[in-house]
Amino acid sequence: MGNLVWHDLSRLIAITASLYTVWSGYWGLFYRKFFWDFVGGILRNPGGLQPSPKVIGFINVIVKAPVIQILAMIVGLGLLALEWPLPLFKGTAIHRSMPLRIIILLVQASLTVLYYQGTNAALYSLIAAGAYTRAIMLNETYEEAKSNRGQTGAA
Repeated sequence: MGNLVWHDLSRLIAITASLYTVWSGYWGLFYRKFFWDFVGGILRNPGGLQPSPKVIGFINVIVKAPVIQILAMIVGLGLLALEWPLPLFKGTAIHRSMPLRIIILLVQASLTVLYYQGTNAALYSLIAAGAYTRAIMLNETYEEAKSNRGQTGAA
């Protein structure tokens, strides 16, 4: 048996997380719910659990205007273009940068954890960021980086 290639595993998990982010952002446009509204909420006999007045900012950017969902979809599509590389990104330093992917995955996770449909995407993003961190700790590199070593851009 061979060794586990952590950057390949994390790439597949990140693609899944990005697809799930776009999908959850789409459904979050129609069914808007701030996920953490139960923290500090007020329980009323007729009406159920009412969100705390302290989270009115989150209610405004998630429920009243779906800003967070749209931003999450943009980040998800951008990361998907990086993970499943568009010809524009393929072979560039941005495409080979694992720390950049970790940062984008953490931003994606922090956006998707806020609305109800995106909690699974946030979990997958955190798992992919952890796997990329493990790949960096093991000094893994991309095959494109190995084949481009010592070459110049003038051909």
